Amino acid sequence: MTQKLTCFKAYDIRGKLGEELNEEIAYNIGHAFAIYLLSQRNCPSNNIVLGCDIRPTSEGLKLALAKGIMEAGMDVIDLGMVGTEEIYFATSDLKMAGGIEITASHNPIEYNGMKFVRENSIPVSYDTGLEQVKKLAEKAAFQPLKLADQGGYSQHCNEE
Repeated sequence: MTQKLTCFKAYDIRGKLGEELNEEIAYNIGHAFAIYLLSQRNCPSNNIVLGCDIRPTSEGLKLALAKGIMEAGMDVIDLGMVGTEEIYFATSDLKMAGGIEITASHNPIEYNGMKFVRENSIPVSYDTGLEQVKKLAEKAAFQPLKLADQGGYSQHCNEE
């Protein structure tokens, strides 16, 4: 079954909640991004770092992304509520395979989105990988790996 996803843009993902973006779509995007990274020969690790902004829907989208990533066999390191720059920094500094920030930036509250980087905090745009992620996510023909082969989840959040 193929679903046409309209939330993919040239440099990120942005969509109206409930219409263009929801937790099921986020799961498919997470699974697709992990498959994409694993297909790259220069993938330095098996880890993807995640973070989100303060929007009420960001946490749910982040957890759905995490589930998709883990079921594809990669580990998730959740940094909690952080800015995009912190995802970029952590991806490089911790030598991650990639990173995703859940944010709609300046868009109205009824929107949300995602920004992607790969190793060394190289942005992933439509021309440099996001198109492949979109095609995989649209097919949504994912079979979760056996539990023993799935990735793990850890939180590394700032505590006040």
